[in-house]
Formats: sequence, structure tokens, C-alpha cells
Amino acid sequence: MNEEFMLKLLPALKGLRVYHRHDVMGINHIPRRGPAIVASTHSLATYDLLLLMACIYQETGRFPRSLVDNLFYKVPGLGPVMESLGCVAGSPQNAKSLLSNGEILCLAPGGMKESLRSGKNKYKIYWQNRKGFAKLALETGSPIILAACPSADDVYDVYDTKLSSFIYKRFKLPFFIAKGLGFTAIPKPVRLKHHLSAPIYPPSWDGKKPSGVVVDEFHAELVVKMENLLKKAVAEAHPASLRVGRPLEGR
Repeated sequence: MNEEFMLKLLPALKGLRVYHRHDVMGINHIPRRGPAIVASTHSLATYDLLLLMACIYQETGRFPRSLVDNLFYKVPGLGPVMESLGCVAGSPQNAKSLLSNGEILCLAPGGMKESLRSGKNKYKIYWQNRKGFAKLALETGSPIILAACPSADDVYDVYDTKLSSFIYKRFKLPFFIAKGLGFTAIPKPVRLKHHLSAPIYPPSWDGKKPSGVVVDEFHAELVVKMENLLKKAVAEAHPASLRVGRPLEGR
């Protein structure tokens, strides 16, 4: 953890928050002490989660940690940079270690697959087969706070191509065709707003580890609650988008 690095980065993150008029509804749901898992939606922009982490730090004084794809550690020099931001390689062992130390752990269950969604699948989650975060909460007794930011899907227009799907399925590598402002890579100045749920505590269970049934039931509950939170967030940001598929490009 490098809290000093976060302090140096805050001015730039504040600038991004101003650019996107970033806001967080429900920041009071972040516990002031003890372990917690913040499970967030994942966009191609990705930095929306970093903005949430910065807000958590500023509002609570707690330095959140984040799990990142091991792909980051395959690029020379990028791993240490991510660690400076409070990130660690995504693994059950690392996650349990952080939570056992009473940390706030931010993660995106949908992973790379969710971030590469094309525009026709925006405002959706790909959590149906991602049960690791539910199992993690059960094994550590940590509450889960859901975080939905659907407008992050409008920062870039992501095109649906067979090549993108093939490369991801075959090599598990991020390949995409997208554009931001105009025909540039500059992110569009859409309004970003995170909606946080109240803490969701895992149920108690018998035995040395939770059974598959317990994990499945808790995971199903989380998916339903996240879909409802996401739907509410989309409706609030731009009610017409639910009817005609308009982008959430702020008001």
C-alpha cells in the first residue's frame, strides 16, 4: 500500500471527478472500520472504479485496495504502478489476506469480459458465473457493498466485432474498437455517478467451508440485488434510456 502515492495522485483524480461531475450516492454505507468488499460494475474506461476509491479515501480516511487482472503483471513496469495505487494481483489468497487485515477491498466481479462489452450490451453485468466474490465474503464474514455506475459505459462507444470476441475467447486478451469524444480516445464528459447499496452480510453456514449450495444462493441474491440497483441507477440518470436506448450522457 502506498498512501503517499494516493495523496500525490488526488489532484489529478479531483480533476477527473470535476470533468465527469462524479458523485457517490450512499458513501455512508462504507464502514469506518473492519473488512468490507465493494463489488462494482466494470466499464471499458475502468478509471471510474479509481474515482470511487479516491472518494472513499477522501470521505472516510480509509485507503481501499483493489484486485486487478494478472495481465497487468505481464506488462513490464505496470505491476508496481498498480500496486502504488493500492492494487494487488487478483487471487483468493491475496483477497483473504487483505480482508483478514481489516481492509476495504474493491473488485469488479465481471472482470475483463464485462469491460469489453459492446454498446448493445451496456448497462448489464456479467456476474452470472462469477461466484468467487460471494464465496470470499462467506469465508471471511465480510459484508458486500454493491456499486453501480452505468454511465461509465457511455465514456466510450464500444463496437461489436467478431474479432474482439475471438481474441478474448481464444487468448483472454483485451482487444476492442472504440472511440471517445468525436473520433478520438479522449473520454466523453459524461456524468459519472456511483450508487452504493447498504452492506449485505453473508449468511452463517456449517462446516469448514461454505457448501456449493450456500455459495450459489448467496451469489444469486447478490446478482438480483445488483441488477435492481443498476436498473434504478439507469432510470435515475436518464429515464428515457430504458425505452429508447439513449446513452447516459449527463444533464
